[in-house]
Amino acid sequence: MNCPVTQRALERFRAAIIREIGLQFDDAKLGFLGEVLQRRLDKLGRSDDAYLSGLEQEPWHGEFTALAQELTVGETYFFRNNEQFRALAEVALPERMRANSASSTGPSKILRLLSAGCASGEEAYSMAMVARTTVTDPSFDVVIRAVDLNPKMLEKAARARYSSWALRDTPPEILRQWFRADGREMVLEETLRTAVKFDAGNLAGDDPKLWQPGAYDVIFCRNVLMYFAPEQMHAAIARIARALGPGGFLFLGHAETLRGVSDEFHLRHTHGTFYYERKESSDPANRRPAQLVSRPLPAAPPVAALGVAWFDEIREATERVAVLVQAPAAVNPTARQPAPPWDVTPALDLLRHERFVEALDHVRGGPRGAGSDPDALLLEGTLLANSGQLVAAEDVCLRLLLIDELNAGAHYVLALCREHSGCRERACEHDRVAVYLDPAFAMPRLHLGLLARRAGDRDGARRELGQALVLLKREDPSRLLLFGGGFNREALLVLCESALRECGERP
Repeated sequence: MNCPVTQRALERFRAAIIREIGLQFDDAKLGFLGEVLQRRLDKLGRSDDAYLSGLEQEPWHGEFTALAQELTVGETYFFRNNEQFRALAEVALPERMRANSASSTGPSKILRLLSAGCASGEEAYSMAMVARTTVTDPSFDVVIRAVDLNPKMLEKAARARYSSWALRDTPPEILRQWFRADGREMVLEETLRTAVKFDAGNLAGDDPKLWQPGAYDVIFCRNVLMYFAPEQMHAAIARIARALGPGGFLFLGHAETLRGVSDEFHLRHTHGTFYYERKESSDPANRRPAQLVSRPLPAAPPVAALGVAWFDEIREATERVAVLVQAPAAVNPTARQPAPPWDVTPALDLLRHERFVEALDHVRGGPRGAGSDPDALLLEGTLLANSGQLVAAEDVCLRLLLIDELNAGAHYVLALCREHSGCRERACEHDRVAVYLDPAFAMPRLHLGLLARRAGDRDGARRELGQALVLLKREDPSRLLLFGGGFNREALLVLCESALRECGERP
């Protein structure tokens, strides 16, 4: 038996795992890592230094495969988060079929789907079931690939035999159509089982065969990247973006977001879920900075229809803004580079002392280029909203979303504007987007709770206000200053607690 592993050995082990597998374990998980390392040393009969030197000096090899079996999470089930599969069936696949039909010159067309981090196959087979039901055009072939790091999970996926627990959210008609009972297990129908090709794959590695440019129409990569170290997660998203064709779709887990990670995607919100659409072009030459004229934009009419994705609203707003945009005809390589981010600290100091007019004048009097700086635009929109100039605030936020559509603050300010114009559902929509993009953001939770209370939804109000109360206690002071509407933390907490009591909840 080897001696207990040292702290230095644990740090080397953790670094090797991050480098090769991408998985990050914080200090609270060091005890678990120590147990895994000790088991491997005991099994192989090697010293920690010899074992770790092998991990550090050799590229990917069988030992990392063995580690993957110990370190990865394999729990999943069919049609997990079924709203995403509804979006796949009713949005992603039909849109990709239309795009492929428009670009294809031959009689046959192919839709390519990838389940990245497929575990024991439930996700990939769910995708196959949806595709069989949705893609009825005989000129289309559907190719589904599934990859995972853990060989034991891939073996289980290939067997395609599942317990009732793995099928707990599967609709009865799907069970009858695609499964047969065999003792205590359910066996997947053969033609569907062969519709998915399973391979070993490391999402932290730059595999050129897996990540060929434009190779996929749809990628599911759910509840995988949340375990990655930041550097590996950024690199994995860059590979995914490269491998998705323009207009292709990416589905992440509900706790995962591309905010601050990538600007290669549009955020979509339908069927009560969030997912991403690859932008049509990632070429910077096709994303020239626009020069917006200084006159006010026309107010957008209220959007009352339910179920309309906010993405469509922003796309329509893009066309509205474009009428008043003068873009250069060509890129001048000798032109002055964009100005660095403008320091908005003086304006925040004025805001802190409730000198709102002076703060707004300071923002608007910034240097050339400040009008396209996201921080300056967000501050301007917030100041306009606080001063009651909501149409102007909305226009500024729409300009900001043309630059950064994953800006949670802009969506929150738009929620306030939508409420003022009488569009409660649209206000809630923007609040939900803000919450998804930044789960620690307290103000959209508070706003959702207040909107629910006014609408008589006591259960919804209690849920949102309860979460807002927790978040307000640890919200960043500068963000409270910016979005608190002139109220400090204590006043917002009192407001939240009072609203909870009105809903019959004791804070």
